[in-house]
Amino acid sequence: MAYWMLIIVTLAIGMAASGYVNSQLKKYQQVRSSSGLTGREAAERMLAANGVTGVLVKCGNEGQDHFDPRTNSITLSPSVYNNSTVTAYATACHEVGHACQFAQGYTPLRIRSAIWPVANFASNAWIVVLLIGILLVMNSLIDVAIIMYACVVLFQLVTLPVEFNASSRALKYMQGIGLPQSEVAGSTSVLRACALTYVAAALASLLQLVYLLGMRNN
Repeated sequence: MAYWMLIIVTLAIGMAASGYVNSQLKKYQQVRSSSGLTGREAAERMLAANGVTGVLVKCGNEGQDHFDPRTNSITLSPSVYNNSTVTAYATACHEVGHACQFAQGYTPLRIRSAIWPVANFASNAWIVVLLIGILLVMNSLIDVAIIMYACVVLFQLVTLPVEFNASSRALKYMQGIGLPQSEVAGSTSVLRACALTYVAAALASLLQLVYLLGMRNN
């Protein structure tokens, strides 16, 4: 019963966060940026303003907005890359924030990058190890599964300051170049909503970890 309650709560958290972020993204996709710059142009200007060179800004598939430190490149959705809206501007500048972190050796980003290979493997394998441990009644395997899942949770927690800082850099830049306050406020709403999805994921994972620890102790 407790596990089903956990599932319901985590699903509710995820759905609420997803619904909110989608509403904010759609709202400000309808608001044109007074700068007239597309997401690509905004990204390139922010990179130049921060003295960051060698970063490729390219167009990917819809929903693929991210910075990849392995290739030192920023991928933007077509709706961000080609359009001049508040959502596009905010999203592009947020990804540039990550590029600036990478160029400047931002410590939480370096920690996250170091954890990522382990967390990526553990995110897919921990449940298999847990089920085997339960079926074979092997507490040692259950402990390994919990440790693996704890690595996933740690990765999500480290992600939070990385995302918050990237948004802070984006907003500071937009304020510095004199964008209208209404657009900065809209960008703040967009980035805050996006950050909420990371907070929701971390919270749901923490609840799951607490449940696993309680199960193991019992």
